Amino acid sequence: MTTQRPVVLSLLAHPDDAEILCAGTMLRLINSGWEAHVATFTPGDCGSMELPPEAIARVRRGEALAAARLAGARYHCLEERDLLLFYAPEPLRKTVALLRSIRPDIVLAHSPADYMPDHEVASLLARAACFNAAVPNLFPDCGAPAIPHIPHLYYCDSIEGKDPLGRPVEPSLLVDISAELDRKAAVLALHASQRDWLARQHGMDQYIESMKAWARHRGTALGVPAAEGFRQHLGHGFPQDDRLSASLR
Repeated sequence: MTTQRPVVLSLLAHPDDAEILCAGTMLRLINSGWEAHVATFTPGDCGSMELPPEAIARVRRGEALAAARLAGARYHCLEERDLLLFYAPEPLRKTVALLRSIRPDIVLAHSPADYMPDHEVASLLARAACFNAAVPNLFPDCGAPAIPHIPHLYYCDSIEGKDPLGRPVEPSLLVDISAELDRKAAVLALHASQRDWLARQHGMDQYIESMKAWARHRGTALGVPAAEGFRQHLGHGFPQDDRLSASLR
């Protein structure tokens, strides 16, 4: 009799979000035998100053697929539109269907408070889907049965560790990714289309070095060279044990 592998899903807004925020942790889980999925709500169709939406979306889907494959994960896109992500029935239906299909044990989502609405709405959709995917009467025709339990939900760091008003958002859990940092950088480097975009729109000329600098910053608090930060969702009905930490011991 074979034992089913545990499953981790990063459920974030755009291609490259997982590689920036949680790829090191996912690599650790993959190395421990977990099945991993990377999902984005959008294909990043606004992520270019030159290419039109469908052209840059094709590029970024390809980059996301290549990055997921390099990490040992599977890639999914829910095909919502960049900068137009809303909490509404259709995006929620897609998210619930994804969770029922993948049946994750751990979901990694955006911080509820972050620098842009896409991240915040993606966080709310992930939270709602974790709870709602276990409710059989919601979207009963979405292609897969309700999940048997609510998965463990963790929020990644907000970008630069602050909310939209600049207030610090501190993690309650730090994961040592020192051994995974170079592989995380290699996976992020496959999102090559974003270098010029991030330089012009976000003032991040060296996006890989910016990722490494933040990982080193989080590592300082843990006393290791590099880390990623998370907070566990502990609201009513959600699992109260820290499965992520337990899985990485």
